[in-house]
Amino acid sequence: MPKLKLVDSLAIIEPQAWNGLVGGFPFLRHEFLMAIQGSGCASKETGWQPLYLTLWHGPTLAGAMPLYLKSHSRGEFVFDQGWAEAFERHGFAYYPKLIGAAPFTPVAGPRLLANTNEDRVILAEGAIALARQMGISSLHILFPNETDLAVLRKLGFMLREGIQFHWHNEGYASFDAFLSALNHDKRKKIRQERRHAQEAGLSFLWLTGNEIQQEYLEFFYHCYVNTYHEHWSSPYLNLDFFQRITTAMPDNLLWIFAVRGDDPVACAMNVLGVNALYGRYWGTKQFVSGLHFETCYSQAVDYCIQHGISRFEGGAQGIHKMARGLLPTPTWSAHWIADSQFSDAIKRFLDEEQSSIEHTIVELNQHTPFKKV
Repeated sequence: MPKLKLVDSLAIIEPQAWNGLVGGFPFLRHEFLMAIQGSGCASKETGWQPLYLTLWHGPTLAGAMPLYLKSHSRGEFVFDQGWAEAFERHGFAYYPKLIGAAPFTPVAGPRLLANTNEDRVILAEGAIALARQMGISSLHILFPNETDLAVLRKLGFMLREGIQFHWHNEGYASFDAFLSALNHDKRKKIRQERRHAQEAGLSFLWLTGNEIQQEYLEFFYHCYVNTYHEHWSSPYLNLDFFQRITTAMPDNLLWIFAVRGDDPVACAMNVLGVNALYGRYWGTKQFVSGLHFETCYSQAVDYCIQHGISRFEGGAQGIHKMARGLLPTPTWSAHWIADSQFSDAIKRFLDEEQSSIEHTIVELNQHTPFKKV
């Protein structure tokens, strides 16, 4: 008889058993989640209280669902603050809410960690039962993959569509071959950005976790924090977190540094998955025209081409990414609202929003950066 059990730390779960359910998705690996929690980035104090729903077949871990009790909507990349305001206007509490997510990570992947749809259903229904038991407003599953999305749809979750921009490797022999597939204006712009970096005396280093030295890691973190401060925001992650994942999962990390001699000037941090590269964080200590695009996108695409990686995901939002060969790609989230009246109102909103987003995707695809065939 399958049994659900709620735990508040993965320290009691055997890493190999957990990672066997995750597969190759790096953002839910035991090491990644332990680093998020162990560094204090995901905690009750930060509004990200971990609650891991686990499913057991006897002594065997057969399923899991990383859940977080949230007291706000920051760090999710699916924006529901308008829903929270509507609840508050009518005298209801929207927070705390429950989310199923990879913390601070707008990357689609497994959220119902199990090998069968039967177990995925048990997990999803268990999460709803937990939300009811806790008396909270809602349950939100952020960026589920297609397999989980199908299960959540059948269980009656409301679906919300979003847009990201992803690059796909069409078997390019080199970065120049990729450029030749772009139209003239986009090709010229990327070459201009590369020339600006060269004229500024910059070259680029690609370093994995095993290769990065402490001073470079600290430089990256300085850049990461500075980027948030420039946007009048506060960073979600601390240096301890980055040090932990550098030690625990070095093969999943790729840093791209712009350097002048031995002096780092800018940096982008990327995460390697199964045949995919995920762009995550960027920062610089000096303005150079086009350096952001060269470091974050062109260098990442070049890395994917040279290493035979099929896909590069450039992170949340950003229509400017199309000019670098990244194309619009739908993303999804799934939502359960306890109150039926609010649920009906949100469903109407999502239907209208989805129609608009699908129209936007069609329109964007009519302005592809690639040559017309």
